[in-house]
Amino acid sequence: MTRILLSDDRSDFVRLDEAVPDIILEIRYYSTFNFIGDRIDGYGAPVALMTKQAAAALQKAGQAAAALGYRLKVFDAYRPQCAVDHFMRWAADADDTRMKEYFYPELDKHVLIPQGYISEHSGHTRGSTLDLTLFDMKAERDVDIGGPFDWFGERSHPAYTGITEEQHRMRMTLREIMLDSGFLPYEAEWWHFTLKDEPYPDTYFTFPVCLWKEGSR
Repeated sequence: MTRILLSDDRSDFVRLDEAVPDIILEIRYYSTFNFIGDRIDGYGAPVALMTKQAAAALQKAGQAAAALGYRLKVFDAYRPQCAVDHFMRWAADADDTRMKEYFYPELDKHVLIPQGYISEHSGHTRGSTLDLTLFDMKAERDVDIGGPFDWFGERSHPAYTGITEEQHRMRMTLREIMLDSGFLPYEAEWWHFTLKDEPYPDTYFTFPVCLWKEGSR
């Protein structure tokens, strides 16, 4: 069994808006438009953080996207353990279904943990995983990718067939950009990618998503 390490050391993390030119941030867990309906614990600022290694790879992805007329739009990156704990508490509360029609209309809430949609540990907490889409610079809007971010269900699978050819093409475009930049996909979520050679594969970080001065710890 893999040993899980907890750490509050943020010295190897950077802000994506500073590390990746032209990135767009829409940090859903800082807002209330997410599957819970509240700001999530640990999100003290609408910023995205990642390890320096992941940010460097994402800079390459941003350049590849720009060459095709797109920008990267990030919904979530590093996620502190307290946020994951918040997810687990919410999942155990059968009465709180405020956002069901927007994010899990086809599922009963009690299946979200057994089916793996919510779990006590997240790859995001290791600092090299992010959720993102493509923004079309010419059309000035997100690309139509055939399903919303954080939708719990088969529609979110990258290979889902119940979408148009163009929507599927855009999913594959995002996937190819990220694969070519050193990230691995997750087969249940079209938006989810993890740095192939993540520097902290066994470490789960606990510091909050917030602003800090350069050099502070």
